[in-house]
Amino acid sequence: MKIQKASEDYLEAMLMMQEKYGYIRSIDVAEQLGVKKPSVSYATKRLRENGYITMDEKGLISLTDSGMEIARRIYKRHKLLTEFFVHLGVDEKTAREDACKIEHDISEKTFNAICHHAGRA
Repeated sequence: MKIQKASEDYLEAMLMMQEKYGYIRSIDVAEQLGVKKPSVSYATKRLRENGYITMDEKGLISLTDSGMEIARRIYKRHKLLTEFFVHLGVDEKTAREDACKIEHDISEKTFNAICHHAGRA
């Protein structure tokens, strides 16, 4: 099943919230992604339906194994591409923004070649 870019962004943001705070709340995801709470509500509903997250009675979000796998893959791509672009001389802000755009579309073959070139193979 192919996951949409927006869903990948939500899962990545959720992983970042988990690492930063030790928990995941919808409001923090909204802030991280610069979206409104209703957008997060819609996205979390779809992610729950597809088995990528669960929510407890307090509204705290947890990534399932499949959600965590996707989040880690995208986050790894984001971090490595950002570092690679900065190493090329791109400023940090632009490097992060460009990495976010590219992380979804770059093929596994090309990403692995970048990893190899950057000594991260």
